[in-house]
Amino acid sequence: MKNVRVTKKPNQQLYLQIADKVMEIIHSRRLQPHDPVPSEGELAKLFGVSRMTSKLALERLAEQGLVYRLPRRGTFLAVQQDYEPDSRTLQEVSKPEREDVNRSRQVALVVPHLSDYTSKIIAAAELEARKHDCDLILKISKNKDDEDRCLQKLVEGGIDGIILFPQGRKTCSDHVLRLKLQQFPLVIIDRIFREVQIDCVYHDHYRGSYEMTQYLIKQGHREIGYTSNAIDNITSREERYQGYIQALLDHAIPVKTQHIHFRSVLCDPSRMNERDPEQEQFLQDNPQITALLCGDDHVAISTLNTALSMGIQVPDKLSIVGFSDIQLSALTAVPLTTVRQDTEKLALSAFNLIMKRVNQSQEKPITIKIQTTIVERKSVLKNDQEV
Repeated sequence: MKNVRVTKKPNQQLYLQIADKVMEIIHSRRLQPHDPVPSEGELAKLFGVSRMTSKLALERLAEQGLVYRLPRRGTFLAVQQDYEPDSRTLQEVSKPEREDVNRSRQVALVVPHLSDYTSKIIAAAELEARKHDCDLILKISKNKDDEDRCLQKLVEGGIDGIILFPQGRKTCSDHVLRLKLQQFPLVIIDRIFREVQIDCVYHDHYRGSYEMTQYLIKQGHREIGYTSNAIDNITSREERYQGYIQALLDHAIPVKTQHIHFRSVLCDPSRMNERDPEQEQFLQDNPQITALLCGDDHVAISTLNTALSMGIQVPDKLSIVGFSDIQLSALTAVPLTTVRQDTEKLALSAFNLIMKRVNQSQEKPITIKIQTTIVERKSVLKNDQEV
């Protein structure tokens, strides 16, 4: 579209003219609700006005409820009852008409991978779906783009609600945000998106890590290290690290940066039985550490096998603990003490919440924390020294 000169009409401020032009663009392009509308910069260039004038125009439309604006994301067309060509939400547009009004409801569970942990969630979710007389639809997303495609197809196929275990995103995806704005029944599990309020159910990673660190302190350990995959803005990893730090501080134990290690590459679950160079270097550099809290069981098992291959006795020389309680943690050369995440409670809470939303509950977004427990095995040396 070429630049357009705007002629000021009598008794009408320039920004109001731009607002009218924006509505003309919306109708000419047949934009749908939640589609992006031209930005302040685009409008300024198109109509030869200042960005401030464009901003005032968009704010005017927002005040009228014609568009909505999201910080750092842009301006989007709002849902209007009399909007043409289509004023229905994506959920209403995409849900096919069904003659059988008594059909079973369908709830989808989208997970980022198949692992021992996610398999437990799937099994528990299936049991809950049967209790609610629902069909559970399972989708495994390969990556972030595939996750968005899965969500889109599920909604277009008429799914009643979605429980999403997101990919390791740093922020909420635009597609998830769009579904939230449409009030589509959606529950996030095992993640928190701090920039948006959305229904979520997750384990209390902070409390689990705090209590495990405190457990090690109660066994007499003072030189306690921490090793994990990189945080990468993943809230579960961040909260586990924070729990470790706070427990040390609360017990007047100095936090030593040399005792903290974040991996440069993700721990490979298929190679946990091999000697890991990163973990080996960390152990060699910190011989004074007597206990090591690992950010998850994969890192813990890899570290345990690396330590044993280096001739470090576990737990006599080094105590090692994990987080998650995957099935393999009980089967290692030295059975692993770890933090157990209750997948049954997670699935139960998520399903109860999604059914509330399917039944059109209008409550504000709900966050549910599932408490963890410590599973004691053989990988911690107990000195019977209370703090």
